[in-house]
Amino acid sequence: MSAAGEGSVAVRPLIGITGRRIRLDLIKGADRRYGDRCADSYMADYAVRIARAGGLPVHLSYETDAEAVCHWLAGVVVTGGQDLHPACWGGDTSVVRDVDPRTDPMAHDAERDAYELALVRAALDRGIPVLAVCRGMQVLNVALGGTLVADLPPGEVRHLSQEAALTDGTDDHVVTFEAGSIVAGLFGARAVTNSWHHQAVDRCGTGLLVTGRAADGVVEAVELPDAPVLGVQWHPEWMESDDPTMTWIVEESLKHL
Repeated sequence: MSAAGEGSVAVRPLIGITGRRIRLDLIKGADRRYGDRCADSYMADYAVRIARAGGLPVHLSYETDAEAVCHWLAGVVVTGGQDLHPACWGGDTSVVRDVDPRTDPMAHDAERDAYELALVRAALDRGIPVLAVCRGMQVLNVALGGTLVADLPPGEVRHLSQEAALTDGTDDHVVTFEAGSIVAGLFGARAVTNSWHHQAVDRCGTGLLVTGRAADGVVEAVELPDAPVLGVQWHPEWMESDDPTMTWIVEESLKHL
């Protein structure tokens, strides 16, 4: 597909971005009359970085049917957020708190889990490029039949950092990449990254390869061989400097037009 006609605007790839749903009474200062109504919430940094890289970001609600929208999208970004429910991969559900995800930002959200799993599977079926970020990487793994570490124990590498959100990471969080991988092509042999997670990839889903690890062995990047599918455990949208994975998803999505 190409731009048509002299002076026309160049075609930009439409890239879907996932979000979450909260009750309005979670928002400080919200009108109490509408406190029991819901709002869809999206981290604007994803859209800002994608637009900066040349993409056309579009936010996806749970009602945006996964299979139908993948007929229109050129790329998908599955974003970070709260933990996946252990039931998604056959994990231990006895420790899960019965909390409404609309009123507790950290509570499991079965509706979000189901939507993002369906979206990833629909995108993979159509060969649409996927960038899966933090929770999104875990969604990607579970969508392909993999399992997760439900709660990483504390160790020498800080995976649940207390640093401010916008950071390029700290020297104790160096990720080493496999030669010949997508991430090695973007970063070289290693990179310092930020980190805010306590779940992690355990057994890889069908076809997924681990292409990046932290010094303690925790999985930090996964890929599907010969496919435009990349999962990263850090938050590229919150790196101080522009993270090349955001440019990567735009460039790969252009190829899908």
